[in-house]
Amino acid sequence: MIVNYKIHDVSEYINWIYFFHAWGFPPKFATIADMHGCDSCRALWIAGFKEEERPKACEAMQLFKEASRMLDQLDTAYQTHAVIVLVKANADGDDLLLDDKRFPLLRQQAVKQEKNQPFLCLSDFVRPLSSGIPDKIGAFATTIDAAMEQLYAEDDYLHMLIQTLSDRLAEATAEKLHEDVRKKIWGYAPNENLSIKDLHNEKYQGIRPAVGYPSLPDQSVNFLLDELLNMKQIGISLTENGMMKPHASVCGLMFAHPASHYFSIGKIGEDQLTDYAARRKMSIEETKKYLAANL
Repeated sequence: MIVNYKIHDVSEYINWIYFFHAWGFPPKFATIADMHGCDSCRALWIAGFKEEERPKACEAMQLFKEASRMLDQLDTAYQTHAVIVLVKANADGDDLLLDDKRFPLLRQQAVKQEKNQPFLCLSDFVRPLSSGIPDKIGAFATTIDAAMEQLYAEDDYLHMLIQTLSDRLAEATAEKLHEDVRKKIWGYAPNENLSIKDLHNEKYQGIRPAVGYPSLPDQSVNFLLDELLNMKQIGISLTENGMMKPHASVCGLMFAHPASHYFSIGKIGEDQLTDYAARRKMSIEETKKYLAANL
């Protein structure tokens, strides 16, 4: 299923903390996005900072004004795009079987500080094959109009503004899509009524780990997802290393299990590396390339 969104339909889902982080601002300056746009409210916002922080707050305010203006301009000519498929799924050990295609995953392995904590794998949130009952998960990808990344190439500041907004719009599209999946497309939480802040604080049922995130760190998984999604439908291509183009793109999996939650795989040993490489049908050296941060 392909879904296209107007810029104004997804811009309200932007997590401005990450936008400001890209510009070197601590999270407290992202609260400008929560303020009413009138001069008195903004003056009160600046006054809430220590005197030595107020010049930085003024910079953040100006950046937010320019970002908002840029979003309005983009809204007249561009959209964001998403593709979502709901797939029959079962867990087979540390693998998912998605429409009978094997999707290998990693399991936590590093020693934990607290005793009796489980060593998690994303497959734990799907019914096991031995149950004889089929389960379901979602696979998704989101992106921007590719032409957006080429705008203002001759102006370093405006080009960076476009790039950082594009990244946030791809993530915001994933947030909006996930909400639509929960409430309508999959419909497992039709009565959900959460604020944008609640969404950013992940108070919804289920999770949507994206490729490259701590529980799904292997970028080569993009190739497996592409087999399910045919990402070129929404303008995404993959490099030989599995990197998505446009850069402002996101893909991953959606789980509905009420107990599912985000976690980090962390460091893995040579034994799991060897096992994972065999399940991925890749050489150990190639697998190391994709999992360098986890070794």
